[in-house]
Amino acid sequence: MNEPEGLRFRRLNRPQIITDELQEPQYKGTSTYSGKVFRVILVTLGGCLILPLLVVFFLLESPIHPELLSLSEPPLMSGCYEPNFKLREAQRLFEDQLVGPESIANFGDLIYTGTADGKIVKIEGKSITVIARLGKPPCDGSREQEPSCGRPLGIRVGPNGTLFVADAYLGLFKVNPVTGEVTNLVSAGQMVGGRRLSFVNDLDVTQDGRKVYFTDSSSRWQRRDYLHLIMEATADGRVLEYDTETKEVTVLMENLRFANGIQLFPDEESVLVAETTMARIRRVHVSGLNKGGMDTFVDNLPGFPDNIRRSSSGGYWVAMSAVRPNPGFSMLDFLSQKPWIKKLIFKLFSQDVLMKFVPRYSLVIELQESGACMRSFHDPHGMVAAYVSEAHEHDGHLYLGSFRSPYLCKLDLSKV
Repeated sequence: MNEPEGLRFRRLNRPQIITDELQEPQYKGTSTYSGKVFRVILVTLGGCLILPLLVVFFLLESPIHPELLSLSEPPLMSGCYEPNFKLREAQRLFEDQLVGPESIANFGDLIYTGTADGKIVKIEGKSITVIARLGKPPCDGSREQEPSCGRPLGIRVGPNGTLFVADAYLGLFKVNPVTGEVTNLVSAGQMVGGRRLSFVNDLDVTQDGRKVYFTDSSSRWQRRDYLHLIMEATADGRVLEYDTETKEVTVLMENLRFANGIQLFPDEESVLVAETTMARIRRVHVSGLNKGGMDTFVDNLPGFPDNIRRSSSGGYWVAMSAVRPNPGFSMLDFLSQKPWIKKLIFKLFSQDVLMKFVPRYSLVIELQESGACMRSFHDPHGMVAAYVSEAHEHDGHLYLGSFRSPYLCKLDLSKV
């Protein structure tokens, strides 16, 4: 082999150093193909996810038509509102024997309340006695049976121990606690002031029993759709007056957003009304020189108020089952400026599903007669007292009603 042939042989058989640069061309076609497959899969998955949402957004009708709200930034949970665990000192009573004892009244040591299955019961010591039914059985407290069985909400004791009851579906009633005789005073569903009574909620009675003041939370939504009412922020709540002598029903105030708990002022010339959606309490003048007027008693509460009841100090107990944490995140405050998100949420989820996402936080505050906060009792996460709807003071104890819990709670005020 001569020298030129030897050089040519060595060049042809020279060992190659394998590097990334040398290998890349070998797999370039495979890499490009894999990338295309990945993009196709990604686009397909995205379409599968987005297309149903677009169908829901554009084609499905939302059950609510929310309005734009303007809520102030929630107050800081400090000072009078400083979180604590005082409601956890409460004792549960009659667990799994009472479902949804929304409101409480007492005549002496006898305690009265209404339940989710349409019953009015008397509590004496450790015994429970059914004294009346407002609706038609069978009743199991289900959503479907509420309209026919009735749902007692506000309850008060009038002159001579007579009970006055507000039923969300059936109207106003007078109940004889001894005989169980039931008298319908105002039928829900009737037209008053050009609008139907659809969600009778709470009531109070003058000392002489002549006038009954009550709230109708909405003429559009029923009690079983209360979350729709809150989220829609419908301004169709009203305060009404029933005259027990003339049998007339009069509208005193309207255009409230979820008119809820009601409490007469000591002079009986005005009533306090919880405007739940707006997290405030209004004062409506029902007689005297200012009759027909309304002003704000306390604004920007740390939660959404339910029932209002007198305290032994001359002030008022206000119960709240949902708060507006600050610092923290309040979903209802966030959504108040985003009606389109509310509509989408109600297209996708039922009320029962949404309730599972509402943080449980029970709060009871005592207000001075001027509306200033005196003290507050908390149960973060509702570990003992959940879904509180009312705080009723009797004999040094605070009885806590609930719109869905299967028990009453009793808090010894001397221990907190």
